[in-house]
This record gives sequence, structure tokens and C-alpha cells, in this order.
Amino acid sequence: MTEVHHPLSDFIEYPQDEMRRRAEDNLANLRRRHSIRMFSDRPVPQDIIESCIMAAASAPSGANHQPWHFVAISSPEVKAAIRREAEALEQSFYAGRAGQEWLDALKPLGTDANKAYLETAPWLIAVFSQKRGGVEESDNKTNYYVHESVGIATGFLIQALHTAGLGTLTHTPKPMSFLSKICGRDNDVDRPYMLIVAGYPADGATIPDHALKKKSLDQVASFI
Repeated sequence: MTEVHHPLSDFIEYPQDEMRRRAEDNLANLRRRHSIRMFSDRPVPQDIIESCIMAAASAPSGANHQPWHFVAISSPEVKAAIRREAEALEQSFYAGRAGQEWLDALKPLGTDANKAYLETAPWLIAVFSQKRGGVEESDNKTNYYVHESVGIATGFLIQALHTAGLGTLTHTPKPMSFLSKICGRDNDVDRPYMLIVAGYPADGATIPDHALKKKSLDQVASFI
């Protein structure tokens, strides 16, 4: 069977001056993106979250299998359940399970076991990875480059939420299997990958000085 290909009809080529401007504008926009831990409880319409998730779902993936599932959570009861489970894990984490080196690395950020934002923020988005699936809903094929693919999609999601005007935080309690149960996902099919907290920053929200320290171009890139 011959695979069908379509002309690339929606690519837009810009003059180089405009390319530079767009690249610089994007950089400036992303430099305003900060992880926050102080969220307002102001509601955010669901359709905005839907558009951001669809942006995430447009990410490239191994064999185009799109090995991800997003559970968007606004229910106060579900958010409270997630907070209870997450804080129980965080208590043991900060009590020593993490090891001193990890705890020392976190000190400049001022984090602790209290995760009130998991209830305060209007939306939590649980990101799940899938080892098997495919393009069609009924497919049960091996998915490829799952971790890489879901990582790219999560990056797309964070940028989409920021571009829409929302603050975000990545949250990765270990282990995260409780998310499968709370979100009604089969842990043998959907593996919890990350929890994204999304909403408006609270009045008086702050950013740790440590978080503002970004490496220079020379430190993060080489041109050969």
C-alpha cells in the first residue's frame, strides 16, 4: 500500500528581518515565563485550557503515535485528593528520602512539603505517557521514543499556557502512581509523567532570585 503524502501548504517563509524579530519576540516572551508557587483561585475558562492541550497534542512524536493523555482537573474534590497524596509523599521526601544533596539544591527555591497551590490553582493538568497505542483509537501498537515525545508535548503545553497568559508550575511527586487512581487511568496503560499547575499568579507572587539565574548562550550552546 502506497502511503499518501500531501503538499506542504501551510508553511510560511518570512523575510530574514522578520525572522529575527519573531525569534527575538519569542525569546522575550519566554523570558517572562516563571515557575510560580503562589496562585490565585480566579477561574480560568475551560476552552482556554482545551486550546492549550491541543497545542501540546500537536507536538512531534515517535512514528506519530502521540503517546500521551492529558487529564485537566478543576474539581475541588479531585484537587484536594491530589494534594493529600502529594503532600504525604513530600513529607517523607523532605524528611530525608531525597538525600541531603537534593535538599541542598532545593534550598534556594524555598520549597517545602506544603503544596497548597494544588488546591488553590483553578487547573491541574496531569500528563500521562503511553507505552502502547497508535494513531487510531483502537490501535495497540508499540509506541516509540515515548519519554522524548511526551517531554516535547509537555514543553509545548507549558509554552501554550504561558502564551495564553497563565502562570505555571511543574510538579513531579515520586512515585506518581496515585495520579492514575485519582484520575481514573489504568496505570498499566497510562503512566503519570508530570503534573502541571496552571492559573493566574496570586497578588504578591514572588520569584526566587535563584530561579532568575539563567545560563548564557556560550554555556548552553556550541556552533561548529
